[in-house]
Amino acid sequence: MPSQRTLTDRTLVVSGGSRGIGLAIAIGAARHGANVVLLAKTGEPHPKLPGTVHTAVADVEAAGGKAVAVVGDVRKEEDVARAVETAVEHFGGIDICINNASAIATEPTEQLSPKKFDLMMDINVRGTFLLTKACLPHLRESANPHVLTLAPPMNMNPYWLGAHPAYTLSKYGMTLLSLGWAQEYADAGIAFNCLWPETYIATAAVANMADGDKALQAARDPRIMADAAVEVLSRPARETTGRCFIDTEVLVSAGVEDFSRYGGGENPTLDIFVDTAIEKALDRT
Repeated sequence: MPSQRTLTDRTLVVSGGSRGIGLAIAIGAARHGANVVLLAKTGEPHPKLPGTVHTAVADVEAAGGKAVAVVGDVRKEEDVARAVETAVEHFGGIDICINNASAIATEPTEQLSPKKFDLMMDINVRGTFLLTKACLPHLRESANPHVLTLAPPMNMNPYWLGAHPAYTLSKYGMTLLSLGWAQEYADAGIAFNCLWPETYIATAAVANMADGDKALQAARDPRIMADAAVEVLSRPARETTGRCFIDTEVLVSAGVEDFSRYGGGENPTLDIFVDTAIEKALDRT
């Protein structure tokens, strides 16, 4: 049986893993010998976004892991079930569930369409629920089971509550599920944690913003989230659960102090829901 401090031969199921942070985490785990099942809708190239779930598999395998693509929608029970069945069929079980798939719409309430509201709730909350629920029977059989959800800390600062209430509701819904599951499954020894970036991350979503070029210059590489995720997922599940981690804080606790390798310049843009700068993580304030 592999050590709890390694990802060798451990199997991850990742939602929305065809690009961005989800793919970066998959590649980061693959570098440590993990198997990865990628569930994503992008079976064919998107006109505005790079990569497909199939190119993602190639990237994961190039990094040293094994990977399988499942073209499907995290909102659909049958697609989620197929992803889980694929993991069990190809790799014999599931050790890690990564809830990465997410939709964002930050229009003011009076301009936000019900369709976009529903999309955020369906992908962010329902998708997280469906994938986690489907993985749970197999996580129970793992030596070191983890569920990691890409969701923010519960920051009740009125600014964030009022900035984009519908999106905030959907992301905090993911966080509340994770924190609730940590308590519900404490006796089973399954770790449930959230991970959120301190700063903007250089993804297609940032690139497609109105000031995308400028935003990318002040954004860090997705590898910072991957490195933080690998650190969390390598920890003993019973000792690491019910937490809302910030990427830089995780890496500081692992001995990293120089984040220049991840880009973003001297003053990378703080991400939404984050009030504090890296100085706090380094205990310099």
